[in-house]
Amino acid sequence: MTPAFEKLQKHLKQLPGLGFRSSERIALHLLVEKPGRLPELVRALQEAAGSVRRCARCGNLAEGEACAICADERRDGGVVCVVEQVPDLVAIERSGAFRGRYHVLHGKLSPMHGVAPEDLNLASLQARIESGEVGELILALSNDVEGEATCHYITEHLPESRPVKVTRIGFGLPSGGGVLYADAVTLKSALEGRRGYR
Repeated sequence: MTPAFEKLQKHLKQLPGLGFRSSERIALHLLVEKPGRLPELVRALQEAAGSVRRCARCGNLAEGEACAICADERRDGGVVCVVEQVPDLVAIERSGAFRGRYHVLHGKLSPMHGVAPEDLNLASLQARIESGEVGELILALSNDVEGEATCHYITEHLPESRPVKVTRIGFGLPSGGGVLYADAVTLKSALEGRRGYR
């Protein structure tokens, strides 16, 4: 292979979810099988790089100051769902189960990986709470040590002058899943998150 091909493959391989074979296949597809798609892809990447940014309010993807969700007056601005990453927001939106607004942290606290509070989108969350617009925070962070530490940090640093209801999404057995095959962490979460039945 040529040096230019290897360079392209190397850059593709750095993308999440792509290994050596996948990056090789994509590079061959773009350069050999469908070379007409390459200029369109380059233009789309350049356009996105020039116009897509983080929403100033919530951290979601936006092409202006505010994302489409923050700009939507039909959403309940008093209920804010806190997520780790934009794909988490997309997954919740796809479910159609939530009509409030979001706050994207762009990560979670992880001293082992050098992620401190100042590395996350926490300052703008504080500002939103202090402004009085937020009545409830739904913490939709992962059910692991870093996710729990981040939830704890958020609740410990809530402004006392603005009381906010804080809830956590439920974890437990997946729909159709049985107790026999669940791991200990899932069972613990399912038991702790139980609710009234009758």
